[in-house]
Amino acid sequence: MAGKLKITLVKSTIGAVPRNRKTVEAMGLRKLHKSVIVPDNKATRGQLQQISHLVEVEEI
Repeated sequence: MAGKLKITLVKSTIGAVPRNRKTVEAMGLRKLHKSVIVPDNKATRGQLQQISHLVEVEEI
């Protein structure tokens, strides 16, 4: 778990639970089909577990 993850927002946060919406924004995702690269650690994995239905994850 020392690598990096590429996270892409594939589903809109409109209608999502406010907690999930804030998690997506905290990860740096602002628009659909935009990607961010984040470190692969336990905190990131926990966030991804909450919003797995909104994002697509690739290991780099």
